[in-house]
Amino acid sequence: MNTRTFRITVRGVFDGLTDDQRAALLADADAHDVLRAAFTREGSLTYDIAARPAFVFRFSDTGEKEEDILGATERAETAAKSWLSERGYGFKNLRSSAEDLSQAPLGKRRRRAARSAEG
Repeated sequence: MNTRTFRITVRGVFDGLTDDQRAALLADADAHDVLRAAFTREGSLTYDIAARPAFVFRFSDTGEKEEDILGATERAETAAKSWLSERGYGFKNLRSSAEDLSQAPLGKRRRRAARSAEG
């Protein structure tokens, strides 16, 4: 059976941050810049707290069946909530989306590569 790769995005909004928490997020903002965004097993957090209180976690997970994406999404949400809660950050409006890369349409380059590999 083939292994499927899932990309899970968990979005939300920081809520009720104290001045100290906001300052800590601002101080660490470079490490969480969108230019450093990646889908990783442990999760990658991005935000721009100076512009707005929204955040995005990006997770990568795997499974063997299409329905494994549900468990992967649940694990990602739990990991995001844990990360925020462990640091005392309030949050709201948490929502997730997930993509099974085996079901994603091929981009132009990958279609071209697939054609040349066939012929």
